[in-house]
Amino acid sequence: MRRANHPATEDVALPEVMGALSDPVRIGLVRVLADGSERGWGALRAPVAKSTLSHHLRVLRDAGVTRTRQEGTRCFVRLRREDLDTRFPGLIEAVLAAADADGVGNGVGLMPGAT
Repeated sequence: MRRANHPATEDVALPEVMGALSDPVRIGLVRVLADGSERGWGALRAPVAKSTLSHHLRVLRDAGVTRTRQEGTRCFVRLRREDLDTRFPGLIEAVLAAADADGVGNGVGLMPGAT
């Protein structure tokens, strides 16, 4: 895997964040990661092919929504909640509340046995 690029907090731009959050699968991933835990990519379950899941994770990372960490051959992802709250106070909370109310991203979760 190539080294992941993460925008600095001050470089995270609202249009890119909103674009990244414009897909139900990506919103579902944000909902799963909203508990603050770092998750291995293999622990994530979504109704898409693995290559498509990888694409969605890259879009979130490139927009500054998530941070990816590589450890050997494994990759881990977490929500950049603090950075996003610094740049756009209340945005993630509002997105999560609306997604929860409307069931957006309900098909995304964790593999059985993943914590």
